[in-house]
Amino acid sequence: MASAATAPPTPAHLKRIVAASLIGTTIEWYDFFLYGSAAALVFNKLFFPDSDPLVGTLLSFLTYAVGFAARPLGALVFGHYGDRLGRKKLLVVSLLMMGGATFAIGLLPTHATVGTAAPVLLTVLRLVQGFALGGEWGGAVLLVSEHGDAERRGFWASWPQTGAPAGQLLATGVLSALTALISDAAFTSWGWRIPFLISGVLVMVGLWIRLSVDESPVFKDALARAERRKAAQGDVVEKMPLVAVLRHHWRDVLVAIGARMAENISYYVITAFILVYATEQADVSKQTALNAVLIASAIHFAVIPAWGALSDRVGRRPVYLIGAAGVGLWMFPFFALIDTGGFGNLILAVTVGLVLHGAMYAPQAAFFSEMFATRMRYSGASIGAQFASVAAGAPAPLIATALLAESGGSTWISLYVIAAAVVTLIAVAVAKETRHRDLADVDGEDELGAAPVDRTADAHRV
Repeated sequence: MASAATAPPTPAHLKRIVAASLIGTTIEWYDFFLYGSAAALVFNKLFFPDSDPLVGTLLSFLTYAVGFAARPLGALVFGHYGDRLGRKKLLVVSLLMMGGATFAIGLLPTHATVGTAAPVLLTVLRLVQGFALGGEWGGAVLLVSEHGDAERRGFWASWPQTGAPAGQLLATGVLSALTALISDAAFTSWGWRIPFLISGVLVMVGLWIRLSVDESPVFKDALARAERRKAAQGDVVEKMPLVAVLRHHWRDVLVAIGARMAENISYYVITAFILVYATEQADVSKQTALNAVLIASAIHFAVIPAWGALSDRVGRRPVYLIGAAGVGLWMFPFFALIDTGGFGNLILAVTVGLVLHGAMYAPQAAFFSEMFATRMRYSGASIGAQFASVAAGAPAPLIATALLAESGGSTWISLYVIAAAVVTLIAVAVAKETRHRDLADVDGEDELGAAPVDRTADAHRV
């Protein structure tokens, strides 16, 4: 029977929790994607001006990838303290770190002003962004997952996932408006700073909303039980959540890493690398490419909750498998449509790609949350998600750009995404279905080193 701490929230309360998570993740993804778009459009000229244009783009994407390298460290640190102190406190910290770093990028001097110090400072701030985002995702999806019930968890937990396309939409929209209103010379000179400085205002709004929500009731209940056990048994030294995750949930971590390969790689190829490919290879203007991503991101935002709701009906795995297979099959048509140079074909290519990506991204929040015990859930979900980013999302635009420079075409890029799709299909196919698990059933205290927890015969560690 559910305790008072884990009683189902009222619809109004749950919507407030969802709104707080969504707004926070939107702001953080706005900051992160803004960097990716700027790396494709202007950073090669501003911070690496002595390089060949394509080499400069590679170098700017390299600083983009550095942010991903910091994500696992962020996942470890935020996961550890999030499992010890709570989800809400760490989400506030991540928002402040991400917003502060993004605002500072808008104030950076360029290579023309301070020379090689400019790309060094840019890289440092990118590391801060990556560290913060490494802790953001796990906390945001858990705050919603642990407030909701099993029957509609896929739907509600998918809403923080819409923060990614919402952030992409916001970042691309701001950039698109600027490129339409000012000249290319003005944008390169000073206009690129405006979207980064806007982040300061957005962070204040997100902070106000995020501070107004309650801590996860499932976490509070598990923490209270742990404190009662300690009081009854004396001082009990708990294992670090990371140690417990790697000992008891290593298979789940590997599944999460494999599941993210196609999702992560396809997303950055479709939304970041396309700005390079469409302008350099298909002779499409920056404005046209940005507008296509803008329209597709709006549709992406709309379909994610629908895919999440479907995962509540048929399971996380079937929906995820549809997305992985679909993305792999779509890659050759994707580039063929872009090569035509037509705006309608460009929209179609990106939109279908992002709709299929949504089939993976939507159930991911609930799927990963349901794999781990409460007192190690932040660590487990974050580690699985963010360690995959180093091998998947981090080098994706870099590898795609290098493949384009080497081959002069899209064939090898398509095969690269297809290979990632195969890895994801295998990982999800061997995973267990999780949609009926109750996150409050088991708190995992025995796995952290405290007293054993009673389990029913068929209970799974959740």
